Amino acid sequence: MNENDVRVIKTKKALHQALLALLKTRTLESISVSSLCREADVNRGTFYLHYKDIRALFDEHLHDLLSDLEQSYYEPYRHTSRITSSHLDPSTIRIFHHVKKYQEFYEIVFDNNSSLSYYYSLFEKIKSLIQGSTPPFELDKLDASLHAAYQTNAIMGLLIQWSKDGFARSPEYMNEQLASILRSLGKESASD
Repeated sequence: MNENDVRVIKTKKALHQALLALLKTRTLESISVSSLCREADVNRGTFYLHYKDIRALFDEHLHDLLSDLEQSYYEPYRHTSRITSSHLDPSTIRIFHHVKKYQEFYEIVFDNNSSLSYYYSLFEKIKSLIQGSTPPFELDKLDASLHAAYQTNAIMGLLIQWSKDGFARSPEYMNEQLASILRSLGKESASD
């Protein structure tokens, strides 16, 4: 099967969209292949041609999303080897653009009725990205795991608030706010 075939791409896109639509009202475990296929307007044989079960479809969607998140997170680092809060260019921040691109999924992640496993998958990915991008010499006497957890919770807090506000603010506005917050924290630590 050619993964670049237009029909395969369209079918997989329809299945991914159907999965997201169903996840808004159901848990992953309660979604049947039949209901997914009805929602996607795809027959069961076609589904099984691409996936062994619903979990495999979800895992593929999550993998694609987390890969895009990783690329978005590292975007500012492509322009410099070391980022300081005072020199952070908000236009290089891409994490909010990523969230806007996958808004439908993030609405599910941050919904109070959703499984916490989605939230923790996202949390762990962001934490690992932060741990991978923080040079040890910047931590000085800080516990690396606690530092990463603190930063991850700060980013997650911004994303949760943005979601609660219906993603009304633009990604550019969120970039500016994050850069301003980081600058203000940098000034505080410099004055200590």
